[in-house]
Amino acid sequence: MNYRALGKTGLMVSEIGFGGEWLERHDEAHSVELLVYAHEKGINVVDCWMADPKSRDIIGKAMEGCRDSWYVQGHIGSTYQNGQYVRTRDMKFVRPAFEDLLIRLRTDYIDLGMIHYVDTVEDWNKIMDGEFIAYVRELREKGAIRHIGLSTHNPVIGQMAVESGFIEMIMFSINPAFDMRPATEDIDDLFVGYDKAAFSGIDPERARLYRMCEEKGVGITVMKGYFGGALLDKERSPFGVAFTPAQLIHYALTRPGVSSILCGYDTKEQIDVAVAYESASDDEKDYASVIANAPLHSYRGQCTYCGHCKPCPVDIDIAMVNKFYDLATAQCDGAKGSETQCYKAKPRVPESVQQHYKALKHTAAECIGCRSCESRCPFGVAIAERMKKAAQLLG
Repeated sequence: MNYRALGKTGLMVSEIGFGGEWLERHDEAHSVELLVYAHEKGINVVDCWMADPKSRDIIGKAMEGCRDSWYVQGHIGSTYQNGQYVRTRDMKFVRPAFEDLLIRLRTDYIDLGMIHYVDTVEDWNKIMDGEFIAYVRELREKGAIRHIGLSTHNPVIGQMAVESGFIEMIMFSINPAFDMRPATEDIDDLFVGYDKAAFSGIDPERARLYRMCEEKGVGITVMKGYFGGALLDKERSPFGVAFTPAQLIHYALTRPGVSSILCGYDTKEQIDVAVAYESASDDEKDYASVIANAPLHSYRGQCTYCGHCKPCPVDIDIAMVNKFYDLATAQCDGAKGSETQCYKAKPRVPESVQQHYKALKHTAAECIGCRSCESRCPFGVAIAERMKKAAQLLG
């Protein structure tokens, strides 16, 4: 298992995580066994947004005796009322629900205290101006939560969280289909009435969020990486083609700022499939060919950091150079405009991006312009030209 820094939290989380949503489906013993098995495979981060007692009890029992080797995302604002889950900001429900979380998880702290499910600006404003955020800060000061996080499906809210300065990480929904759709305050409407023309390239707000997280050191854990299984099924996939778990995991993990993808599991075999990503070949991870050959897509001209451009005769890590170039050009005043507009604006390159770029073994300045990489790019990116621009911008 590989581990990544979760932003600036200081936590090293497994690239493959555990999304706990499906635990309630099975008897307690089976679900406890699943978590224990996942931990044996190197998984060390689990999300518990669920408010039901059964799911919480399962996680608590699975962590018994090894609590310190787990990182828990525990949600504040996810409550259980009259036998059902209710998202709320009403403190008469929020406080006891969080206290119940600690009791059932058999712990006195939560590593990542998640402000639960904020998708609208109205909700964000309500949270940030009242008792709710005061309670979150109180928990942080007492050590009941070690770090403050937030879960959202809306990239605009994610950007607001990053800009707040005190949200240390976010849980965000990432997959190839979601990335092509514009921001919405209602995730249920994300694919209502879409057509091929509207299904074109990564949404600028989502791309901006990933770049902001990378620059500011706000870590991302990924939810809905499989789109509830729809992307694994040709008939249900918005692309009209099926992906494999390894391809979807790789897609998520190649987005800037991403530290871990939290997959849901019903069986040990499903855990094995996800963890097998760590030893998968480049061909097995190749999501780009699937997207490029799908009947419903348009990523033309956009680098998705897929790595198809390898190998380079002078061993440049082209995908990483492109990622740092995109991060740098996103800093200009015209960041929401075209790449050319941003480049001409001569943006100030963030020191963190500059240092990461300089740490590369080979940089864009070494590009010999052979363009062999361009013949392999499934999206027709003008790579040689981008290497020239990157060398001029980044040194």
